[in-house]
Amino acid sequence: MSPSSAEPVSSAPPGGAAPPSRPSIVSPGDTDAAASQGAGPAAPPGRLDRVVAAWPRLDPVLFAVYAGACVLYAAAAFYRAMHEQTGGMWSAPLDDVFIHFDYARATARGYPFEWSEGNGFSSGNTSLIYPFVLALGYLVGFRGLLLMQWAAIVACASTLGFLLVGARLLEPIGRWAKYLLPPVALSIGALDWALFSGMENAFHLGVWALATLAALSVAGAAAAPSARLARLGWLAGLAGALLYATRPESVVCVAALSVYAAAAVGRARGARAAIATLLRTSVPGAIACVAQAVANRVLTGEWAASGAIAKLALNNPYMTSQEKWDTYEFLVSYVIARNTNHHFSDALPWGWIVPALALVPLASRRTRGIAALLWVQVAGWLALVSLNGQVRWQNERYTMPAVAWLLVLAAMGLALLVARAAWAAPDGEASRAARPDGARAGLAARLAALPARVFGARRDPAAGGLAARFGLAGRGLWAARVALALALAALFWVHQLPRMRDQIWFFGRASRNIRDQHLVAGKVLAQLDVRRVLVGDAGALLYASDRPGLDLIGLGGYHDLPFARAGVHGLGASLELVERIPADDRPDALAIYPTWWGELPAIFGKRIVGIPVVGNVICGGAEKVIYQADWSPLAHGEPPASMRAGEQVLDELDVADLVSERAHGYAFPRPQAGFVSFSVLPDPRGSGRDRFDAGRVIPGGKSETARLRAPRSGPGRLVVRTAASRPAKIHVTADGRELGHLAIRESNGWTEASIDLPAGLPETFTLALTPVEGEWVDHHVWVLERAARFEARPLAGP
Repeated sequence: MSPSSAEPVSSAPPGGAAPPSRPSIVSPGDTDAAASQGAGPAAPPGRLDRVVAAWPRLDPVLFAVYAGACVLYAAAAFYRAMHEQTGGMWSAPLDDVFIHFDYARATARGYPFEWSEGNGFSSGNTSLIYPFVLALGYLVGFRGLLLMQWAAIVACASTLGFLLVGARLLEPIGRWAKYLLPPVALSIGALDWALFSGMENAFHLGVWALATLAALSVAGAAAAPSARLARLGWLAGLAGALLYATRPESVVCVAALSVYAAAAVGRARGARAAIATLLRTSVPGAIACVAQAVANRVLTGEWAASGAIAKLALNNPYMTSQEKWDTYEFLVSYVIARNTNHHFSDALPWGWIVPALALVPLASRRTRGIAALLWVQVAGWLALVSLNGQVRWQNERYTMPAVAWLLVLAAMGLALLVARAAWAAPDGEASRAARPDGARAGLAARLAALPARVFGARRDPAAGGLAARFGLAGRGLWAARVALALALAALFWVHQLPRMRDQIWFFGRASRNIRDQHLVAGKVLAQLDVRRVLVGDAGALLYASDRPGLDLIGLGGYHDLPFARAGVHGLGASLELVERIPADDRPDALAIYPTWWGELPAIFGKRIVGIPVVGNVICGGAEKVIYQADWSPLAHGEPPASMRAGEQVLDELDVADLVSERAHGYAFPRPQAGFVSFSVLPDPRGSGRDRFDAGRVIPGGKSETARLRAPRSGPGRLVVRTAASRPAKIHVTADGRELGHLAIRESNGWTEASIDLPAGLPETFTLALTPVEGEWVDHHVWVLERAARFEARPLAGP
């Protein structure tokens, strides 16, 4: 009899066993469908059957639409709050957003990697790639404040990409599990604030999703042909390099993803293939890191980026090792407590629900590997950004990537609690664990089944699952897990909702503050038609005024002058670098918070106008003040006032001028000594003008050293300048040879002291100055020699 269309045709060979049938796609727990297979003719397909059959095709599209709707809903809440506060005007909740805009505009105009056009290469923007993405929007027409609109589009697209890849991570639990991710991932107000702020946070998560997808592709193709595996490995490496260029802290992510991919390949192909995969996935990122450091060194004189120099306590020359470690410990504890005790909840202990749920995926065999990968990145990221002293500011935006990954883990944990069969071992693992002759038999098999016994997961009756033995009890435990998951979700949302409302309001108010102060100040500067404006780590001022700037903190950069390093040493060191700038290129206006800069505005500025801000929640002060700059006290390269007739300057060490100090190998006693101080006092020459000079405070018994040139012929003199409020006595040596003492007299103005240098010193020598009575401030050191005289000679003749 010929087989009917409703019955499968057997293809068993004569006299042989029938080949194994292909496994049916049966939903977890659908034992009735499994038991009825082959029980008779199939019923005519109904509408629901057609939906189920088409679901694998509909699901990706449906989830993308659903995730996109969630992103747009969250974005609309924040941008609506902005426009309500600004009267429909685009702004940003952080001035640092406009620093990105400055770089983007300069890039679009043909000056890549420059914060201010004409200032030269700057290493101050930690995201190398994000300004290029913004520059694309600038080129296509999103100019002026509309560039924030483009940043919003980039943020929404990047967040959607993050959710789409994050959904892949939840698929081992079940196809339905990923639908929990969008509401969970967007449930923290502080994270949404950062994502839609215009900073690179959202774009970074989008690039992270790309790199993660590439690493997962390598792991999934572990058994593929070698050529394809190599190609995927290099693509993953390039994605990792892009991720590093988006945020340098992503070195943690690149390392974790590379090890994950290499481990998967190693299990399938062995150690040699694992090492090759590790190199392919990590070397491009390492090359990007080295290339950035070399570029910094060549173009700025520093291996590190200026942001790292200015913000990391490791670069503070005055702190002891113990102080640096204590600061780091404080910041680590701060970022954890600030998120769990504040951003995650309005009351203790409910903020700990998120990390508690995030730990659940480590208990399931189906999710343990990917959960470990995410946890390594969460811990590594927080450990790395805690080196940054700025991690406490800007609504803790530096920690938000770790928060995003933690929420992916929390979504996994929530899905595992409500899943009925998610605690079963993945296909094939249970049978391998149960083999009596395998390495994982006995105790290992029982340990593999432990999660199912604890959480009450339904297992295949043939495998002896708990539900098969106890039925009702297993379903009861599952119901208890579902109730627990719902209770945790409800408690979290009840205590997060006030924080979400606060963050939405904060976003709008901060955006209004930036508009009212920074953008208005920028328009005033444009009207004043200034040549160059001095700011302190400001972006909107320059973006709105479209004028060149000089960042006194140093993140903006000015050619190869080390303003970032000088900012760490003190204001006097920064002013020493301003002194090096040609007079016609120095800023002719200051736009600063006067409370930040001590005597700077009183000495070097004349007030023009102040721009206040009402209801301030984000600006650095209640009033941004614009001053007309007066740099007349600066006088770079002047000789000492006590120079005698017939003498000339052979060498000059301008103490606290980092360029001069570097050229002379200058070293001050550190830590907790050598602090920079500056004075502006009457010119000792009697010109009637004041003269600026910065120096270092050297305590009694501590030595400072420098390499100086010795007089070329005959004796010379060593002259020092200081401003002494009390007398001091300085011991002087040259290459360890005692030269005598400098007597510093008390004075209300600049004072100079000198000592004779003996003949016979080497061409360069190490000068050591040690206060033996009192302390002193060393401002300047000169080596003088006698000027060469021309001898009269008779004219040549017959």
